[in-house]
Amino acid sequence: MSGILLVDKPAGWTSHDVVGRLRRMTGQRRIGHSGTLDPMATGLLVVFLGRATRAVEFAEGHDKAYTALLRPGVVTDTLDTTGAVLATSPERPTRSELEAALGAFRGEIEQLPPMYSALKYNGKKLYEIAHAGGEVERKPRPVTIYRLECTGERDGDFVLEVECSKGTYIRTLCDDIGRALGCGACMSGLRRTRAGGFDVRDALTIEEIERRGAENCLLPVDALFAGRPVVLLKDARAEKALRNGMDVRFDADFAGECRVYAESGEFLALCRAEGGALKTIKSFFEV
Repeated sequence: MSGILLVDKPAGWTSHDVVGRLRRMTGQRRIGHSGTLDPMATGLLVVFLGRATRAVEFAEGHDKAYTALLRPGVVTDTLDTTGAVLATSPERPTRSELEAALGAFRGEIEQLPPMYSALKYNGKKLYEIAHAGGEVERKPRPVTIYRLECTGERDGDFVLEVECSKGTYIRTLCDDIGRALGCGACMSGLRRTRAGGFDVRDALTIEEIERRGAENCLLPVDALFAGRPVVLLKDARAEKALRNGMDVRFDADFAGECRVYAESGEFLALCRAEGGALKTIKSFFEV
């Protein structure tokens, strides 16, 4: 079994929990995912099974979109409502005041990774150090916020729509916005709605996948590379050469990445067309 599953992760589950359930469900040991979601978060988790796990590295850099809830006046150690409260404030900004503050966080910004994250320091995950009461020095990292809008309020929290680059921490964004407002803030909810070209509206819950059967819910791995030019190898010798890891002569009217298929329609590889040849970036045919 090989392909991509779009999972709508429930709250309270870790991304590892999802992978564990799918392993038990499918009997497939080779399972990976791109973009960890915190246990409190819900939404799109892109999961790769079998030989499709070779594509995880290409998905990890995808831009993502979220719906987040920002709770003003509350600061916690985890930067979200699962943590211990460090400070509170009776001050509450108006929606117009919040919207005025958001402008400073659009575009290229720098973020300090939170201690409660899966980043590693000397081989240990930061959240493991934080749980033990420790803290280590971290360096700010550049991220890009393509879209940041307040679209309403929900039970006293502000609803934010965020589109951002790889590596963005929405918890940190909420905390930084709270600092800019002067009252503090934390994240009270998070739902990932998009990752690259995949949308949560196409995702299935674990229960739906179990009911339908995972094999009936799989997307082909080449769905990850949709939009790239398609090359069909009609020459058996060229196909054999590519399967053996060799460059294939190819006079193209384009340069760059492309999807290469056998005449049978089998997806063979992600390649790069350059210098009159197809050069394999990563192969995906079954060995």
